[in-house]
Amino acid sequence: MTDPTRAYTRLIEAFNQNDWPRVRQRAAQLLPTLPHDPVVHFMAGVACMQTQQMPQALDCLLRATQLEPGRADFLAQYARALLLVRRMREARLVADEAMNFSPGDPMTLDALGVVYAQVHAFAQAAAVFRRAVALTPAQASSRFHLAHALTAMGDNEGAERELEAGIRLEPGYWKAHLNLAQLRRQAPTRNHLERMQSLLSQHGNDIGARIYLNLALAKEYDDTADYPKAFGHLLHGNAAVRSLRPYSARRDEAMFDALVRTFPAVHDEPAEGDPSAEPIFVIGMPRTGTTLLERILSSHPDVYAAGELQNFPTALQQAAGGQLPLLFDPDIAARTTAIDWRRLGAAYLASTRPATAERPRFIDKLPHNFLYAGFIARALPNARIICLRRDPLDTCLGNFRHFFDRESPYYDYSFDLLDTGRYYVQFERLMAHWRNVLPGRILELPYESLVQTPETAARRLLAFCNLPWNDACLRPESNAAPVNTPHAWQVRAPIYGTAIGRWKHYEPQLQELRQLLGEAGIGLRD
Repeated sequence: MTDPTRAYTRLIEAFNQNDWPRVRQRAAQLLPTLPHDPVVHFMAGVACMQTQQMPQALDCLLRATQLEPGRADFLAQYARALLLVRRMREARLVADEAMNFSPGDPMTLDALGVVYAQVHAFAQAAAVFRRAVALTPAQASSRFHLAHALTAMGDNEGAERELEAGIRLEPGYWKAHLNLAQLRRQAPTRNHLERMQSLLSQHGNDIGARIYLNLALAKEYDDTADYPKAFGHLLHGNAAVRSLRPYSARRDEAMFDALVRTFPAVHDEPAEGDPSAEPIFVIGMPRTGTTLLERILSSHPDVYAAGELQNFPTALQQAAGGQLPLLFDPDIAARTTAIDWRRLGAAYLASTRPATAERPRFIDKLPHNFLYAGFIARALPNARIICLRRDPLDTCLGNFRHFFDRESPYYDYSFDLLDTGRYYVQFERLMAHWRNVLPGRILELPYESLVQTPETAARRLLAFCNLPWNDACLRPESNAAPVNTPHAWQVRAPIYGTAIGRWKHYEPQLQELRQLLGEAGIGLRD
């Protein structure tokens, strides 16, 4: 027979050591003896969350909050778990509930700040992180998170102060160096090159330093027009990431093949999805100007920018069932034959509330939704889908230059230039397929037209979305909505065309990429 007191002590020891498998094991042994102990449920829930056992995590954490409703730390972790399963509305409500209890410990505040940032409540996130910084002024991570929220709100000076303070406290908080480099365009007389080179020479064996310092150096050398050095650091930084995240181009090719097989012909049966015309999906390869397009559209008083929502892929995965990620299943067609498309469309819409109910229309700007265009068309037959296109070399270079610091496997192609080119070839193939089987459903718009003839492009966009003309769409820099991107300063600038043809700075380094794209039949400009 288990001694509850000793077992409880051992559970707490394992929890304090972050030994999550052992926490789960010991909590499971204790729960039959202590079924109403909120702490046991809480520790079990956190351990399940850390080991991606999300249904059990949600059950345990909900039970903990029910058994002891006044614990802000329990509510904060429950909100985090809701966030991980993309139940954003509920995560926000639970975070608000936790704040009602005036949490005073930094870990709880950090967790709540992350929840607010993820649901794009950046003012609340900044307020929470300010409290965390006040409690632990010597902790770099809280300053880093505060800087992220301030950047999204347009307070670049405040973000720079917090990042610099964090680096002084902890020079090895490597992410901060990259974020600092991205805050503005660096100048020959004002940059961080010397400091970062010194740190890299001292910490070259640290994988984090190799990733973040090299990528930050690449950004600042690009800003100061030393393109050979910029590309060299880009290669080193991306190679370091690739060593941690191996990539299979064949896996992605199989995914594209399966998507093409799933939609073999034009679907001309009567519309069977949810009839709502609220959503406007902005899709395309990442780093093609989708944020600028979103800012132009959301400057219209009838349109709300909901950000990069994972909601449609999540709702589709739930509707299709199974543990294997849907797009990596070679038999996507069989997995999706029994889907109730109207229910899927309604579930997606419900998952975006309440934020998306603020205005008549809303933008879902997840670029990789181009993979899901066929499913979106079935589930939401009246939704608008806009695909932003950009010069192939600018697109591939932009993906290779940007660090997609996410665990999602959908970005793993981007850490090698030629793999990025191969992925682009597959993107072109899939878009050609959608053009054939979804005639008239997707507006394909060149990025170049957005910046060279903005009024013509904006009128075309609004007409496609059945929206009346509004002059505010020509002034996206006046859009006060938060921007959740490291390059927020670029988005808040007036429309500019200097990014067109950026690849020419790296023409000598892109010869193999040019050859790969040319052999695939993709037309390139000189």
